[in-house]
Amino acid sequence: MKLEDVLKTNKFNDEVHKATLNILYTSYWMRDNVSSTMKEIGITSEQFNILRILKGKHPEAMCVKDIASRMIEKSSNVPRILDRLVAKELVMRTTSKEDKRETIISLTDTGMKTLQRANEELAAINKKTIGINNEEATVLNQLLEKLRKTD
Repeated sequence: MKLEDVLKTNKFNDEVHKATLNILYTSYWMRDNVSSTMKEIGITSEQFNILRILKGKHPEAMCVKDIASRMIEKSSNVPRILDRLVAKELVMRTTSKEDKRETIISLTDTGMKTLQRANEELAAINKKTIGINNEEATVLNQLLEKLRKTD
């Protein structure tokens, strides 16, 4: 759907202004798709993000601050999210052997299975909703990275 149709206007200051609004709208649209998919599985998008981060280091455990530094949404309250993942038995919290003050988190077998299901569901949703191919995605990724480049 065209941005003009969604916002019911075609008045933009310039193409950069329109692109900014388009990125913001698309971000919320994609977040809604991910959130509704994750809700069906019984987790939030932030919980999904933490499970993905832990999978990247699996079978190693990670400390909370390293998890927080890799979050997509930096304002997330990682300890609170981890409390909920522990309660769901998707992650396990232990004390570091090297530093007793440090808490480390690892993925459980249940967490691994939940993440696998979430990834499969998200891939299916993306296949239906994302209307670009790999070559177009490469160009989009380059443009988005250029947009975020700060010198």
